[in-house]
Amino acid sequence: MLAENPFFRLRNIRKLYRTGAVETTALDDFTVDIREGEFVAVMGLSGCGKSTLLNIVAMLDVPTSGQYLLGGIEVSGASEARLTEIRRGNIGFIFQSFNLVDDLSVLENVELPLLCLNVPWRKRQQRAREVLELVGMMHRARHRPDQLSGGQQQKVAIARAFVAEPRLIAADEPTGNLDTHSGAEVMEMLDTLNQQGATILMATHSAAHADRAARILNMLDGRLASDSVRVAA
Repeated sequence: MLAENPFFRLRNIRKLYRTGAVETTALDDFTVDIREGEFVAVMGLSGCGKSTLLNIVAMLDVPTSGQYLLGGIEVSGASEARLTEIRRGNIGFIFQSFNLVDDLSVLENVELPLLCLNVPWRKRQQRAREVLELVGMMHRARHRPDQLSGGQQQKVAIARAFVAEPRLIAADEPTGNLDTHSGAEVMEMLDTLNQQGATILMATHSAAHADRAARILNMLDGRLASDSVRVAA
């Protein structure tokens, strides 16, 4: 689905990985436009390229070829320093494995993106507390990650991803390591963030969770197999 003024645009993206003499194509001629404020789910079998797509969109990886525009800014081919600059404040990433810093408290973990943006200490504390209240984790602010359940850790990871109010949140299997109840709570939070204006790009194996999105991209062998808009009930 192509748009006139998309929030981000991928054109003919290819991503190759080479290990010795073996070459693997993770993304193959992938083209898509995403509008600002959309909630988009990405589905497909393991190994189809979902995580690679999210990593490229979030600028944690770079394409082998093709064009990537974010808010009209050419991203493909940019230096690592430039990618870091663009990523800050624009993109939040939610990992399946949480990726919290074990030696930091919940509050300190959530503050990290603001620290990278040189936000003053008092404002960092205030904003981190606001977001922890939003995800229902303020009562755990002084705890460390190993003192939390998996569902609680993912809530903290969501707070960290959203604390700098990014325009895009990339969520890679955010419910993959959670029980049914915790997974439902995480989906409710993503709905809330989307309603507050964040664009959500979420990779998932769950058809029920994908159905929470307004649009579903199905991938097969690194390609876009289908692009459908969910009809609201």
